[in-house]
Amino acid sequence: MEIKLKRYNDTVTMVKRCFMLSKRNPDTLLTSIMLPALMMLLFVSLFGNLVHVGDTSYVNYIVPGVLLQCVGQCSSTTAIMMNKDVTSGIMNRFCTLPIKNLSILNGHILEALVRNLLTSVIVLLVAVLLGFRPSINLMDWGIVLILLAGIILALSWLSIAVGITVNSAEGASALSALAIILPYLSSGFVPTETLPKVMRVFADYQPMTPIIDTMRNALLGNPLEIDVCIIALLWCVGLVVVFYFLSLVLFKNRMNK
Repeated sequence: MEIKLKRYNDTVTMVKRCFMLSKRNPDTLLTSIMLPALMMLLFVSLFGNLVHVGDTSYVNYIVPGVLLQCVGQCSSTTAIMMNKDVTSGIMNRFCTLPIKNLSILNGHILEALVRNLLTSVIVLLVAVLLGFRPSINLMDWGIVLILLAGIILALSWLSIAVGITVNSAEGASALSALAIILPYLSSGFVPTETLPKVMRVFADYQPMTPIIDTMRNALLGNPLEIDVCIIALLWCVGLVVVFYFLSLVLFKNRMNK
């Protein structure tokens, strides 16, 4: 019990440290909070009257895609913070202290989870102001929260792996390019049927599409497609597990150099 309590205290300390770093970094405020809100505003304002997505409004359609794109942007911040810890030498100092090494990584992950959820709330509030009317069913919101937390954790652990591997903050920030592009090549902003054939095949089978489709149905109170929902959950769990163990291996190798 005493060992478990110490590990918990170590993790809490590292989470507080990561929050302090984010608070002192104005780029985090811009990238993680202001930019996603502006993206929602721009997409609805520029394309709301041009793109037709069936019986629902465009703002209702794109909310899940914008949420996942915001998670991708926030993951870049996590990768940069992790990379600075590794390249500045502070990580080596932490490893000489009587703390659990995993608590260092957990601090970044939990801070990223809270930061991403805060960003998601802001994006949803902006969407509501633009006409978004979500479902009020608690079960639907529970599904959205589970999937959102799952993709946040998956991309955050990927960010940790990238931050450990690359040798500069610029290299770490490149992660956002892939994470931002994936929601575009999915059902996030237009139905996949409207995409060119090659892109449509990729969009139909990449992880973002089932996650976005399930979140959209839940947010709008539509009947859930159970098979799509299961695929979305499996993608989230599988990506979290793969990137978690990859991060642990890379972290151990980096610290042993």
